[in-house]
Amino acid sequence: HHKMVGGRVLFTDSTHLKANANKHQFTRETVKVETREYVEELDKAIEEDRAAHGKKPLKKKEEEEETKEIRISTTDPDCGFMSRDNKQEMFCYLDHRTTDMKFNIITDAFVTPGNVHDSVPYLSRLDRQIERFQFKVEAVALDSGYLTNPICKGIIDRNIFGVIAHRRYSPVKGLFPKWKFTYDQKADWYTCPNGETLTYRTTNREGYREYKSSAKQCKDCPLLSQCTRSKNQVKVVTRHVWEENKEKIRLNRLSKSGKVLYKFRKEKVERSFADSKELHGLRYCRLRGIKKAAEQVLLTAACQNIKKIAMHLSKIG
Repeated sequence: HHKMVGGRVLFTDSTHLKANANKHQFTRETVKVETREYVEELDKAIEEDRAAHGKKPLKKKEEEEETKEIRISTTDPDCGFMSRDNKQEMFCYLDHRTTDMKFNIITDAFVTPGNVHDSVPYLSRLDRQIERFQFKVEAVALDSGYLTNPICKGIIDRNIFGVIAHRRYSPVKGLFPKWKFTYDQKADWYTCPNGETLTYRTTNREGYREYKSSAKQCKDCPLLSQCTRSKNQVKVVTRHVWEENKEKIRLNRLSKSGKVLYKFRKEKVERSFADSKELHGLRYCRLRGIKKAAEQVLLTAACQNIKKIAMHLSKIG
């Protein structure tokens, strides 16, 4: 009615809420790793890529249940243990939040345990907003945690202009970083810093094409020690079958509109989280269990939205 939500430009990020649980009271359990939604699509892309390169289809792998060991809090078993660089280790929940460009109204708030990666619920939550509110999303801006091949592909498939922060990669000390090897899309090969070519050899199960150099050319190369430490003196560079989507997203970030959009991300979704923590006590979970954590997050979001609406209506009289 008051047109306070545009639904055209959205900003998404996540923040942690410290769980009401002692980090020293836990058990270790082996759990099944959940299959990602995009696995079937990726398998199809791998087979198509192999066929295009004249390779035989990969043999069907016997279904092995992938497992991992996690810490489960004995105080609040629903929360997850978060261990990230530059962040305190703790049991927590994550609030995955989306805000709208116009008045910074929160359009989505979704809670997961703290050990779920930011990128996991993103596309399904984006689709939910598009479906539920009939949003015509034109652009999204995200933090570097969302810079994955499936998300870049998902954004481009939905015909959305995506801007995602650059993720700092730390190359192996003393070796050339990957960007020193230039990719030629037409010829489908990489050129090394010494001008030699690395040609396509195979596409592996994980969805990466492997480009290898020739040991003959490499063995007498003056740059060999900066290039590879492999015993057979062959350099391998990998490229994901969906890599070009990531490259398009990177070019978006470097464009004029991309820079403006990314600047707004800090003023919008990060500001929204700052208000939640400073003014509404969203640093800690008041109760235990994911349902109660979700209630706290949704009530906080509702309070912030009501406040924004009231302030706007008071201005327009």
